[in-house]
Amino acid sequence: MDVTAIGEILIDLTQTGVNAAGVPQFSANPGGAPANVAVAAARLGAKSAFWGKVGDDGFGAYLRKVMADNGVDASGLRTGSQPTTMAVVSVDETGERSFRFLRGADRDICPEEVDEDKVLKSKILHFGSVSLTAGMCRSATIFAARTAHKNGGLVSYDPNYRSALWANQAEAAEWMTIPLPLVDIIKLAEEELPLLTGVTDLEEGTRILEDRGLSLIMVTLGGEGVFCRWKGETWKQPGVAVKVADTNGAGDTFLGAVLSRLCARGGRPLEGLERAELEDILTFANRAAAITCSRSGAIPAMPTLAELEGGRMP
Repeated sequence: MDVTAIGEILIDLTQTGVNAAGVPQFSANPGGAPANVAVAAARLGAKSAFWGKVGDDGFGAYLRKVMADNGVDASGLRTGSQPTTMAVVSVDETGERSFRFLRGADRDICPEEVDEDKVLKSKILHFGSVSLTAGMCRSATIFAARTAHKNGGLVSYDPNYRSALWANQAEAAEWMTIPLPLVDIIKLAEEELPLLTGVTDLEEGTRILEDRGLSLIMVTLGGEGVFCRWKGETWKQPGVAVKVADTNGAGDTFLGAVLSRLCARGGRPLEGLERAELEDILTFANRAAAITCSRSGAIPAMPTLAELEGGRMP
């Protein structure tokens, strides 16, 4: 297996517009950041798997089918007694999102449900910070990351901060930084950097993370692209201009694209990686994210490898 993701899978009730009376309209899209990353990586050529938990309901059955339809191994997707988690995603006139979570089954995956053998056979284990908020999923996530790390696997982390899921920023910062000693690859948004490092400056913040042992550090900057630190060097990889439908899933597409390209190198994904090759990988990932932004929803908007290799541009 190339990429195995663990964490939340849910229904994004995403605003698609308003009707003639001005009432917001929503569609039920599959989502959840780690699930998005698994799908993005699979659509772009990687062998990916996902572990998580859904409810014994129609939404849960739908999400299981989405994983299968996108070529993701969902044998680790459990069914729990709680309903499938939902996130209500409202979109403003610029395409930016706001979230309200209705947590359910995703919180209940426990360490005993993590397949250690599959962790050990994966090149990259990926997780996000939503599964660090509460419930058994916190223990399961850290267990999976520690298992991968201590056995020489790469660990990828997205500290995707959702304020509604934390009591306050101090609690979020504490738990979001706890897994850092286990992490090799991190993708974070510019506004999340101070939560992990205490500084806003990109050079200084990424240096702090590198000093803590992280290898590949990527700070996404929206339409401006990504700020990258690798082997002591830093640079900004330009983004791709696009007419935005919504930004839901763009960061997950970017990260899934990066992980898929790293795994396609063969052998150990980061071994022998030089700046020029990494710049190509980041350009590929920026293009993938731009296509996702040009379409509505998260998983339904993600591009395929054929679109990118065929020169598809938003």
